[in-house]
Amino acid sequence: MTHDPALDAHEHTEHAEHAAHTRDPFISRVSITVAVLAVMAATAGSLETVEASRAISQSSEAVLAQDKAIDSWNEYQADSLKRHMYEIASASGGPRTQAYLKEIKDERESQDKAREKAKEAEQERDVRLHDSATHEKRHHWLTGAATLVEIGIALSTVAIITTRRTFWFSAMGLGTVGTALFAFAYLSA
Repeated sequence: MTHDPALDAHEHTEHAEHAAHTRDPFISRVSITVAVLAVMAATAGSLETVEASRAISQSSEAVLAQDKAIDSWNEYQADSLKRHMYEIASASGGPRTQAYLKEIKDERESQDKAREKAKEAEQERDVRLHDSATHEKRHHWLTGAATLVEIGIALSTVAIITTRRTFWFSAMGLGTVGTALFAFAYLSA
């Protein structure tokens, strides 16, 4: 089942119009509560989507950084093998010993560069994973916030139909808790 904010807003507008025709102050107050809760739900839902998208994006960037680190470590290992081969060749002596010693030096330098690239990529991976986890955590809190506010909207609708204040107070309570979760999503991260 798809969630359609436009359809929900239309439905809430119809409830508000009905309340305006009845001229009951309680119904008018509950209708205003519905409108406020609908804005809160839409905001939390939108930010929830943004945070989920950011979590996925950062996770993908972490995978790319890990791939760079693996490539650099592979390059490091290849340079290490070449260096060892040149060391073996230079130990045997002969006319090319000086050339082998130069190759050994070059391979060490190449290894150092590969090691640095690998460590930088691993640091980037760790930062991206941390950012992804932060966005995922916010996504979960915002999901909870949006859910509670939407339940508050449903209870407000029941309050309009039954004209019982208990449902309205419950709706406002859920809206308050949803707002607290919304704030906590950004304050805790």
